[in-house]
Amino acid sequence: MATVQLSGASATRSLPPFEGLRPSMVRVSSVGPCSVGLKQRRFQGLVVRAATVVAPKYTSIKPLGDRVLVKIKTVEEKTVGGILLPTTAQTKPQGGEVVAVGEGRTIGKNKVDINVQTGTQVVYSKYAGTELEFNGSNHLILKEDDIVGILETDDVKDLKPLNDRVLIKVAEVEEKTAGGLLLTEAAKEKPSIGTVVAVGPGPLDEEGSRKPLPVAPGNTVLYSKYAGNDFKGADGSDYIALRAADVMAILS
Repeated sequence: MATVQLSGASATRSLPPFEGLRPSMVRVSSVGPCSVGLKQRRFQGLVVRAATVVAPKYTSIKPLGDRVLVKIKTVEEKTVGGILLPTTAQTKPQGGEVVAVGEGRTIGKNKVDINVQTGTQVVYSKYAGTELEFNGSNHLILKEDDIVGILETDDVKDLKPLNDRVLIKVAEVEEKTAGGLLLTEAAKEKPSIGTVVAVGPGPLDEEGSRKPLPVAPGNTVLYSKYAGNDFKGADGSDYIALRAADVMAILS
């Protein structure tokens, strides 16, 4: 059987879902060389995923239930400084424009509508949904709960979280140890403490009513280190959007 040699390399990508957001760096683990059969799509922990192509004869897509169709923001081809990026280093966007919504869902005896409308700019979870190629553009169909929030301006600090999401401004990295030693960049630990900037309306209970979140804007909180989506604001500050369940404590 014929084989093809595939190799991957470690890459760094930025997450600027909308114009005006500066990149926030996320590490992507490397994949070593491997050989696979031509018909095999899974190899050494990496799954090859291609967008489902919707044939031109279909002119519209109507999401069902609590699903939303989002037109993905175009991949950035240059850095902020104007340097052309190779394909391997180009950012996979985490945001786009809502182009169609489902009819919502029923919880208990209550009909719950979807919280976003067509034309709304949204940020969604990193690995959510199913990618579609439709009318020559890349789209994503996903559940409403996979939408992190609505971006009403070009700055992530103005993100409006949805459902049980919380937007936190990350505390600045400590420059020195408790003993006064200056830390190198490699030794600086990513903080897991920050200040709550905005909160969503809360999750839905079994009757379809909203349950208020246990944190409020202004709270200083300790959150899970590996949770959420990282962003960098226009002022250079780091932000993270995560679920309220990933907030472990309120500090005072």
